[in-house]
Amino acid sequence: MSMGQDREQLLAETFVELADTLVADFDVVDFLHGLADRCVRLLEVDAAGLMLTDQRGSLRVVASSSEQARLVELFQLQHEEGPCLESYRIGQPVSEPDLAAAKDRWPSFAPAAVGSGFAAVQALPMRLRDEVVGAMNLFMHTPGRLTETELRVGQALADVATIGLLQERNLRHQEVLAEQLQGALNSRVMIEQAKGLLAERLGVNMGQAFELLRGQARRQNRRLAALAGAVADGSEDVTGWDAIRHSRSG
Repeated sequence: MSMGQDREQLLAETFVELADTLVADFDVVDFLHGLADRCVRLLEVDAAGLMLTDQRGSLRVVASSSEQARLVELFQLQHEEGPCLESYRIGQPVSEPDLAAAKDRWPSFAPAAVGSGFAAVQALPMRLRDEVVGAMNLFMHTPGRLTETELRVGQALADVATIGLLQERNLRHQEVLAEQLQGALNSRVMIEQAKGLLAERLGVNMGQAFELLRGQARRQNRRLAALAGAVADGSEDVTGWDAIRHSRSG
């Protein structure tokens, strides 16, 4: 199978997985991390991050394809400037092909992103008609823009994911959606605690800790947040996880 055919098959599988949220119970946090990972595999980007609104209407980081992208997203929120916030506010794509030349546009964010190794960024709103629930950032290590085709694919992925979030079973009112999104955001706090514990106990970095946590959740057929909570409160025995990590890397 050619590279183009592989990409087309992956794209089709991704849309099927995103659409599956319409008919099945799903883990929102894992779902959005999967979306970030697929964006990196499908588009000419090196990292992806997603932000969603909480019950107060403030953006919060909920998923990323790498620890590096997550930290840049957090920096964006802390300084209240950057492409993701801008895209969310106007409900339109925001592009910056050369972050090194964007200091006037984003005095704090641009230097921080460049310092983290990113040279360009594309932000896409997560929207359905006039309703915007968040935004997706796509980072590149080299200056440049996404092609029109890649831009359309990226926006389509964001749109289908938003439809899944808005139309998931029992979501019929905005307050119910806000509760679900808030639950996903609260889960991130628990996941970060579990990542820190695993990183310290197993001697791994935060990215490896998350992959271990996510892999175990899938092997045990448990929700990511539930397993993270068990790790954080000590009710989950993680002594064997180090062996799993070594067997997978070996």
